[in-house]
Amino acid sequence: MRKFQVVSDSSCDLGRERAEKLGVTLVSYYVSMDGKNYYREERDITAQEFYRQMAENPGVFPRTSMPTIEDYLDAFRPIAARGEGVLCICLNEPFSGSIQCARNAREVLLEEFPQAQVRVLDSRLATVLQGLLVLEAARLRDAGCSLEEAAGILERTKTTGRIFFTTNDLEYLRHGGRIGKAAAATGSLLRVKPLIGYEGDGLVTDGIAPGRKNSLNRVMELFYRYLARREIDLNDYYLATGYGLDRKEYQDFTRRLLAGLEERGYPARLVGEFHIGVTIGVHTGPTPIGVGILKKETAFPGGAPAPEN
Repeated sequence: MRKFQVVSDSSCDLGRERAEKLGVTLVSYYVSMDGKNYYREERDITAQEFYRQMAENPGVFPRTSMPTIEDYLDAFRPIAARGEGVLCICLNEPFSGSIQCARNAREVLLEEFPQAQVRVLDSRLATVLQGLLVLEAARLRDAGCSLEEAAGILERTKTTGRIFFTTNDLEYLRHGGRIGKAAAATGSLLRVKPLIGYEGDGLVTDGIAPGRKNSLNRVMELFYRYLARREIDLNDYYLATGYGLDRKEYQDFTRRLLAGLEERGYPARLVGEFHIGVTIGVHTGPTPIGVGILKKETAFPGGAPAPEN
């Protein structure tokens, strides 16, 4: 019997099929295209359908709503009833109240199951990086780590992530309050694309590039420079790429990224593609593409070997 189970809100962008294979329970965010009808991410609507609707309805800006306390309780109760611990990993707290709902659900659960072990962890991450942290949590669980051991390792690991990405439409960023109206208008007029990163516990600006092709090339260049400057050994990291609507464009981007890594002497092993979900997609529009890394744990408690994921 596993010592604990991993739960995450759906902002980790693992997708339901991969989460099920990993033994991870997803708690869905809600998304609405009209502000009235809300759909559960990865249950009522897939990421692909979400982006397709965005592309077919330009000028419509979707809204998201966080999981409820009851949503979390529905995930926690069966695990606690089996006598297993719960490790719940949530979206960066400044971005959403999801984690507070998980904390409140924990308090309710402990009234029903006083002996239950439940840890609610603020990932301080989002999208692909949160997904990689969830992958690491599943790996630690399968290596035999206790709930407390895994939580301690993840607290260290979550500070090591970095994302580089771009998107094609500044209006979604403007509508979401990420850039001002004047900046969006100027950027659209000049046909420049934003280069955006995630580091520490929030978004950072990595500059701009003229046109889509140049912005994708620039994302790769920034990533290569980051690896060299930090002297990163990719053997010790998860490497992932992610996208929105256009899988063909994404596949070309990933192929060229991996070829560039090979040329520079880096091991180029992806942990799989990520379909960027609704919590980030409402801000980026249907065209996000990028690359991210997160460090793996190499020193396991009790000298246990580090399993592959």
